[in-house]
Amino acid sequence: MVEFGLDTFGDVTVDDKGNKIPYAQVIRNVVEQAVLAERVGVDGFGLGEHHRDDFAVSAPEIVLAAIAARTERIKLGTAVTVLSSDDPVRVFERFATLDAVSNGRAEIILGRGSFTESFPLFGFDLHDYERLFEEKADLMVKLLDEGPVSWEGTVRPPLKDQQVYPKTESGRIRTWIGVGGSPESVVRAARHGLPLVLAIIGGEPVRFAPYVELYQRALEEFEQPSQPVAVHCPGFVAETDEEAVETLWPHARTMLNRIGRERGWPPLSRDRFENDIRDGAWHVGSPETVAQKVAHTIKHLGIQRFDLKYSAGTLPHDKMLKAIELYGTEVVPRVKELLASSSA
Repeated sequence: MVEFGLDTFGDVTVDDKGNKIPYAQVIRNVVEQAVLAERVGVDGFGLGEHHRDDFAVSAPEIVLAAIAARTERIKLGTAVTVLSSDDPVRVFERFATLDAVSNGRAEIILGRGSFTESFPLFGFDLHDYERLFEEKADLMVKLLDEGPVSWEGTVRPPLKDQQVYPKTESGRIRTWIGVGGSPESVVRAARHGLPLVLAIIGGEPVRFAPYVELYQRALEEFEQPSQPVAVHCPGFVAETDEEAVETLWPHARTMLNRIGRERGWPPLSRDRFENDIRDGAWHVGSPETVAQKVAHTIKHLGIQRFDLKYSAGTLPHDKMLKAIELYGTEVVPRVKELLASSSA
């Protein structure tokens, strides 16, 4: 069985006149988007954590709790929780609380994130990038067992036979490790025995197949049980291919050019954007076009979950609502048909 999710970073959007929507309204819109996602049958909803002015969600667990109050079935998680600049004990406490108010629907995706603004904000040194995540992931894995925790490292005070509350009803919060293409990160996920999420934000998805194979081999070598693999890819759905590209282009360009200026990338050209849609990570187009590409990604990577990152820069709320509706009512059922046909 394959699960289908939707992810957003709570991108700050614009209205019909191009004016920026206030952060508070963006957050309320995200809640509405999640409610619709459940209504159209999506399995999971993920919120990214950022601490910068183009994203409104810096405390995803709080927004997810608001979503929990208005939904009953959809899984609620992060994309990702930036563990390096957080405290694992507080992460566990917040998600155990979310798990309680959502009746067991909380999920965590642990990661280092693709942005680093949280490091100076919370007083961490980027030179400690690897050590912070490695040690905190080790502690987080112990906390997930929900028993007495003894741990010692260099990035926080030690714990000795410490209990952390609240405990969950199921005894464990479903927790993944998100990676962006580092073999070392893939092996780390396997060593900890945690499911893997591949963030495929550039390049052809099929080229990540070696990472899936590496993960499966590493699980065996570490004598860990089999675990699911998910992918997170950007995309957008509209009634036609042309409408999807024309609608998405100016908003994706705004987002990617800003990030590009920060990281020294060249401006995004229309040709490169369309190439990324045709041959790269973007799953964009009509429901049939997107379904074909999603099915191709799932089949060739052998994954158990596909998450579409449906928000993109200043893309308006009403356009995202339509994309969510099409994804749940047309794309996901069609992908299931294609996978069933391929399997048969």
